[in-house]
Amino acid sequence: MRRSACRLALQSLAVLAAFGASTFYAAAQDYSVGSIQIAKPWTRATPKGSSVAGAYMSISNKGAAADRLVGGSTDVAARFEVHRMNVENGVMTMRPVDGGLEIKPGETVELKPGSFHVMLIGLKKPLEKGQRVKATLEFANAGKVDVEYAVEAIGAPGPMPGGMQHKH
Repeated sequence: MRRSACRLALQSLAVLAAFGASTFYAAAQDYSVGSIQIAKPWTRATPKGSSVAGAYMSISNKGAAADRLVGGSTDVAARFEVHRMNVENGVMTMRPVDGGLEIKPGETVELKPGSFHVMLIGLKKPLEKGQRVKATLEFANAGKVDVEYAVEAIGAPGPMPGGMQHKH
């Protein structure tokens, strides 16, 4: 009886370790389509009643030709738009990026708070810390790629550090 209890305990630990490893790998993922690589997509939790959220990531172009992030979609919001924040005459403004966001060959563009970012408009429900939000990004040349945004705490400055990179 004692051996079977030990065996069961070891099996349970193995299952928990496997679950923990899969969660660890899911914490920070990279995605790619064509010559485009997307790293660490994340967003912030939103307060109840909020209709918008910003989403962030870095996009690298490993190819020889420029490409553009022209749009995307997600089931959690009615619209998915690429925006840029600027300070004009001492006033911060936010506007959609006409024609999409260019990623030149060999360059990486950071989508981050206060700069380029994605706006999820018309949220269907609040985003909660720990959740994963599925979305599809669309590039002019490389095409579409499915990603998951990790939802961080309200006011988080960026994605949580750590985690392993996992290529798709």
